[in-house]
Amino acid sequence: MFCQRVKEFLSQRGLDFVDRDITIDEEALAELDELGYMTSPVTVIDGEVVIGFDLAKFEELLEA
Repeated sequence: MFCQRVKEFLSQRGLDFVDRDITIDEEALAELDELGYMTSPVTVIDGEVVIGFDLAKFEELLEA
């Protein structure tokens, strides 16, 4: 549910992103583990991690 909201949010703002499915992409799952998370969605913007659909955090990072 939140994965779709993140994708919609980014798309509506015309932002490019890479959609990776950790259920079928072992490399993506390993990268998520390296970040120290085992939940989704995880979005990384300029090195900053956003867990779930955190609208305030997205807006903060995208305005910077």
